[in-house]
Amino acid sequence: MGHFDVIIKNGKAVLPAGVTETDIGIKDGKIAVIKSGLTGEADLQWDARNQHVFPGMIDVHVHFNEPGREHWEGFHTGSMMMAAGGCTTYFDMPLNGIPPIINQEALHQKAALGEEKSFVDFALWGGMVPGNEKELEGLAESGVIGFKAFLSATGNEEFKAVDDKTLLSGMKIIAKLNKVLALHSESAAITSWLTEKKEKEGRGGADDYLETRPIIAETEAVARAIYYAELTGCPLHFVHISSAKAIEKIEESKQKGMDITVETCPHYLLFHHQSLRERGPVAKCAPPLRKREEQQKLLSLLAGHQFDMIASDHSPCPYDLKDPAVHSLFQAWGGISGGQFSFMSMIELAMRHHIPLENIAKWTASAPAERFGLSKRKGKIAEGMDADLAIFTLEESHSVTEENFYAKHKQSLYMGHTFPCRVVGTFSRGRLVYKEGSVQAHKPRGSWVKPACSVMLSPMII
Repeated sequence: MGHFDVIIKNGKAVLPAGVTETDIGIKDGKIAVIKSGLTGEADLQWDARNQHVFPGMIDVHVHFNEPGREHWEGFHTGSMMMAAGGCTTYFDMPLNGIPPIINQEALHQKAALGEEKSFVDFALWGGMVPGNEKELEGLAESGVIGFKAFLSATGNEEFKAVDDKTLLSGMKIIAKLNKVLALHSESAAITSWLTEKKEKEGRGGADDYLETRPIIAETEAVARAIYYAELTGCPLHFVHISSAKAIEKIEESKQKGMDITVETCPHYLLFHHQSLRERGPVAKCAPPLRKREEQQKLLSLLAGHQFDMIASDHSPCPYDLKDPAVHSLFQAWGGISGGQFSFMSMIELAMRHHIPLENIAKWTASAPAERFGLSKRKGKIAEGMDADLAIFTLEESHSVTEENFYAKHKQSLYMGHTFPCRVVGTFSRGRLVYKEGSVQAHKPRGSWVKPACSVMLSPMII
């Protein structure tokens, strides 16, 4: 059948309809042929016998903090980490760079850095903050994947949380632009009031931190955002949702036909509040890890398809910002460093809870592609699609160590965790970028990808 750039033989391809043993021929960065018994010559032949071939993960929520905070995490180390975890496209959040992406100049500055340094493809979120409503149209025209705003304090002076008036006016503009607004949904009033109360009492332990960010703070913010979306017609994407009550609010809105999607993160599914008690700041995030009974509810909701997608919320920082000798738990940076482990986490959960692997492919690849306008080229294994592939063995384990964690800073909640699977290869548009523990690409060749459109994942209910 001619010459291919790559032929992957005998793999268990995770297709939308299920797992099928087949061969995959790749030409010019695209999947050219999916066929058993594929013949032909290739520059690279990969024997995937007893291996599973997934569509590469599309992680819609990471924080690579350059320019300005590259010492936290930059495109170079961050993209190597994503490739090592089977992620072939990531969406970088707008807030932690200096400047943050709140105008076109900052967007193009960041995009240039990404195209220079990233080993895999990326998209960029734009920010919505008080005072930049007039910048939203230009950001949309320039190719942001969507917009991000915070309903509680960001921890970043350059990127402020939105007030209600900004939220309403910005949502109306975003609706007209046919974009999606991603929201960090915790009530600023509730969280700040409870935090001030704890600080006055001189309390700052793990249980105290959990109590300052209760489930009601998440549900109040989610409900308020839904009311505003009903008023403005703005499509919403709720990031890192951590509670069943919040999902109940979101599910009610979906049943009304509202254009809303929701993600959760692997750390809410694999870990719970006891990790914060035992390990301190390395397990601190916002919203916080919930108690074990809430974690079990989230797993049930996942099995019931009430989460649309999975994202890492990879949020790294230098070690000193989480060092308990320097900062109290309340002062420490709140974020989990773990983008490399999201895909393996989900396969672990699939193996443990008997979740079909095609569901994992949906949550990690096809649903993000559909929601954010990339489905014509990314998100599934099909002829004509970008050859973005992650190859796993489910017969060998992977234990997280500092040596095999590619992030710039090696502290992570996942450190020491053993996954019952392992990434053996990652292809980005047909290029082998990661193989058996090492990055293969000689130089970064990731591209800035822009959306064709944004769509609902479920049909409107009339």
